[in-house]
This record gives sequence, C-alpha cells and structure tokens, in this order.
Amino acid sequence: MTVATRGRVLFMVARPPVLALLALYTALGAAAGSRAHAGGGDALPATGRALLPVAAFLMFSVACNDLADERIDRVNLPGDRRRPLVSGDIGPHGMRSVAVVCAVVALTSAFLVAPWAAAVTAVGLGLSAAYSLRPVRIADRGALASLALPACYVAVPFLVGRLAAGGGTGAWAGTGGWPGGRELLLLAGLYVGFIGRILLKDFRDVRGDALFGKRTFLVRHGRVRTCRLSAGCWTLGSALLVAGAPGGPPPAFAAAVAAQLGVALWLLRRLAQERHPHREELLICAAAVVGRGVMAVTLAQLSMRSLHWSVAAQAAVLAAVLALVLGQTWTMLRYGPGGPRRYVPARYRPEERATAG
Repeated sequence: MTVATRGRVLFMVARPPVLALLALYTALGAAAGSRAHAGGGDALPATGRALLPVAAFLMFSVACNDLADERIDRVNLPGDRRRPLVSGDIGPHGMRSVAVVCAVVALTSAFLVAPWAAAVTAVGLGLSAAYSLRPVRIADRGALASLALPACYVAVPFLVGRLAAGGGTGAWAGTGGWPGGRELLLLAGLYVGFIGRILLKDFRDVRGDALFGKRTFLVRHGRVRTCRLSAGCWTLGSALLVAGAPGGPPPAFAAAVAAQLGVALWLLRRLAQERHPHREELLICAAAVVGRGVMAVTLAQLSMRSLHWSVAAQAAVLAAVLALVLGQTWTMLRYGPGGPRRYVPARYRPEERATAG
C-alpha cells in the first residue's frame, strides 16, 4: 500500500462530515464548561485539546463498523471509495490495525486532557465496539441501536470537551469538573435530537439492512412510524435545549430553535409520504442541514453568553445564523448535495422522458 493510499484510507475512516459533527459537540461541551466555571479554560483551547481523543474515538468506531458491515456495504454502497474495505483500498487485517491504534491514541490523549475524560472515552470505546461487533452487535437490535449510537457520538465528545474546559472543585479538582444541571439538560437535548436524525440514516441503507437481517427501526416499522418517532425526538430535543440554556432561555434563542423545529417537522412530514429515491435523499440531506443549524445556534448562544454580549447583539447573530441555515436548507432541497447544477432541458431529463413515454 502506497503512502497516498494509506493517507486516503485514514481520511475516509475519519469520515470528515461526521468528524465535523463531533467537533461541534466537542465545542458545545467546551463552551458549556467555559461558561460554567470562571476558572476554567477558554472554550477554543479546550476544544483543541479535546479534538485528538474525539477524532481517534471516531476512527475506532468507524473501523469497527466497517469491519462488521462489510457485506451490507457491498450491497448498499458498491464500489464507494468512501468505504475502504468495499473499494479494496485496505483489507480486514489492516482495518483491525487501524482500530487498535486509534483506541490506544484515544485513551492516551484523553488521559492527558483529564483522568475522567479517559474514563468517558473508555466507556465510549466499549459501547462503540458492542454496537458493531459480535457477539453483542447492538446494531441488529432495532430501537436499541438508535439509542446506543447517539450515546457514543454525542456524549463522548460533549463530555470530553466539557472536562477539558471546566475548572473543577473539591472532589473533581484536577479532573476538569463535572457538568451541572443545565449542562446535563443541554446534553440530553443534543442526545435526543441526534436520535431523531440518526433514524433517517437508515433510509439510505434499508435495502442491504433488510437483505442481511439488520432489524433497524425502519425495517421493522416502516417509514411513517420512523418519521413520527423522529419528529417526537426532534421536538423533545429542541425543548430540552431551550430548557438547558444558561441563565434561562433567551427569547431569540427559543425562537431560532422553534423556527428550525418547524422546518424539520415539515421535512419529516414530506419524507413520510415520499416514494421517489432521489427526492427522499434531498429531504434527508435538508434535515441534516437543519440539525447542524440547531447545533450552530446553540453554540453561538453559549459563546455569546460567556462573552457577555448584549441581548440585541445576541438576537442579531442568531437571526443571521438562522437565515443562513434556512438558505442552505432551501438550496439542498432544490439542488441536492452537489449544489447548483448546469441547466438541463426538460426533454433530456430521465424523469421527463419516462413521463412522456
């Protein structure tokens, strides 16, 4: 394997879009810790310290999942270069080596952040392995899988970021401090909201999941119930985020979260009725944009409160972020992940030719 191939494999195992998502959770934890403890470090340096264990944890999780789901991925994602095992860029032995090295790096770097960060990371590594690997294989257990994966991908980065930023007192001195009541509400809101979004991932993989007996919630209960459960989780998660806002929920923050919730519920209603695969993909991608927007609004609110910005300034920034998110959602619905494309006359479009025929 050449150096370029190794680099490409590691890049794909890092899953850049997922890594960006986990970095957001890490920053949210660090911002919450910096806000809660005047003696704690600034959020940005704390986020930087926490990113290495979080990235290594993610790569371990992805390596385990790719090893366990290789046969399913060959059906759902044939020849996809984003899956190194499927594309042949790496073999099972090499992927196992990646998993072991990443686990060691995650634990070591987390211990340098704080001893309790290493403990959180160790629990996350164990849960992530149990999610993908036999004999436990939580991924095959329907609704339990939708509860376990967010516990890894939300709690680990948030808590590691929080422990990197908190000052810590008493029994927690030197360990980074432990989250308080409002921070736990914030974490619960992020967790429940992620459950609502992760349920939608199964739409892409439903064919291979059904073929190999992976009993996801979608496979067992269908699209309508899946969208209803997602809507319920999204609603509860949004309410918990607002309740967990430091110093009480500011009206501008509550309004921004409510507006994005309304868009998400509209998208889910359309998804429950949609049957065209391409339009289904656009709706799911648009929902992902809204989900990231909720986190962006929350991070902006936490950061501005810690810097003691005026209420008017906070409202202006939140309005700008909301406008950006809504614009990106509209673009995703109209053009898809690739953005605006060159105009194609109607008579050359496959769907138009099929209708005409």
